Amino acid sequence: MAKLYFHYSTMNAGKSTLLLQASHNYRERGMATLLLTAAVDTRAGPGRIGSRIGIAADATSFWPDTDLFALIEAEGRGCACIFVDEAQFLTPAQVWQLARVADDLRIPVMAYGLRVDFRGQLFPGSAELLALADDLREVRTICHCGRKATMVVRRGECGRVIREGAQIQIGGNETYDSLCRRHWREAMGM
Repeated sequence: MAKLYFHYSTMNAGKSTLLLQASHNYRERGMATLLLTAAVDTRAGPGRIGSRIGIAADATSFWPDTDLFALIEAEGRGCACIFVDEAQFLTPAQVWQLARVADDLRIPVMAYGLRVDFRGQLFPGSAELLALADDLREVRTICHCGRKATMVVRRGECGRVIREGAQIQIGGNETYDSLCRRHWREAMGM
């Protein structure tokens, strides 16, 4: 039985690395995979998934209005698994489309993404995945204190913590820090 999986974490936990490794494992055994990534995130280049440790692969980009069920039905037939990077940028409707891929096309879907934004709020795609996924897997990383990081802060100029702003701002280590809840609260003044 195919399932919808959600691998979630904060920034810098290695989600994209895990995705690329899992896809490689399928391909190494002669099985096709389809990689999808949010078009809004072009840090590795348009239509590319890249990790901080330097590995990357081409992917099909999706936009908020992309019908993922139709796309996978057309391009993913014969695939052993579908991999979705930056899953927090999925719309709730797209999460349902991915559930239909697992249920109706019987292709496993592995989605990787952030759980919460810098304000501690769930991304809409992540909220829907937490509700619908058959299997939830936390990818762990650590705070500077050594405790498990579950939150992320956004930093602006001169490294100061940003407390308000748009939910989506693409960035990496120069913009975001993963923290435990205690240190996130301190950084946010809570």
